[in-house]
Amino acid sequence: MRWINSRPGKGASLTLVMLPFVLLLAAYMLGSAARLAENPNDKLLPGLAALGDAISRMALEPDVRTGDYLLWTDTLASLKRLFAGLGIATVIALLTGLVIGILPYARTLLSPFVGAFSMVPPLALLPVLLIVMGLGEASKIALIVIGVAPVMIRDLALKAIELPREMIVKAETLSASSWLIALRVVLPQVLPRLITCLRLQLGPAWLFLIAAEAISADSGLGYRIFLVRRYLSMDVIFPYVVWITLLAVVTDILLDRLRIAVFPWSELEKGK
Repeated sequence: MRWINSRPGKGASLTLVMLPFVLLLAAYMLGSAARLAENPNDKLLPGLAALGDAISRMALEPDVRTGDYLLWTDTLASLKRLFAGLGIATVIALLTGLVIGILPYARTLLSPFVGAFSMVPPLALLPVLLIVMGLGEASKIALIVIGVAPVMIRDLALKAIELPREMIVKAETLSASSWLIALRVVLPQVLPRLITCLRLQLGPAWLFLIAAEAISADSGLGYRIFLVRRYLSMDVIFPYVVWITLLAVVTDILLDRLRIAVFPWSELEKGK
């Protein structure tokens, strides 16, 4: 049997999934043990006990100054900004992507502009946003929107353009208007791709959020990471990084499950 046709069983799949994480954890533990053996006060690679103490302190003990449970307060603040930015970007991307993908005049007008704007480094605009919109929530949310919306627009527009022309012709034969074609023919085909596109933009959205929080915020996961770095508190930074990763992974899985539940026929397009 060729390797290309060989598939792992359930047990082998579970082993292969866990293996990289186990190896990474083992490498960290070995590196931490080696550094702590040389210097028990080393802060670069704290031991698992120190990481556990930091997690307990941030998540289970109220802050002496504010009385907040910092991990949960930071998580709530970051998720509000993240979901607000992604929500606004999703609406803009869906409407603009459909218009560009369906209407040739709109495509000629907007496609080059959106393509050029998508090449602007969003982080380079952060100082501009802070000056124009201030240090509040608006600038952080705007950075996420600017960072992910143009890419989503291009992706959805390409999906709409790639639809078989026969589908449009059949709808026109049945006297469907442009509005009806967009609503009943193009939109159902684009929505599954919208969810997939949103999944692909989770990583960049977190990047823009953390960058904004690092510069101007008084709460949030990115704010906390950059606050404690001055004290070399790797026992706090590492758990926060892992927590951000876990939140992103869970969101990605939930979005994929949503796509399958709402659009089960989209799995058939993958040959599943």
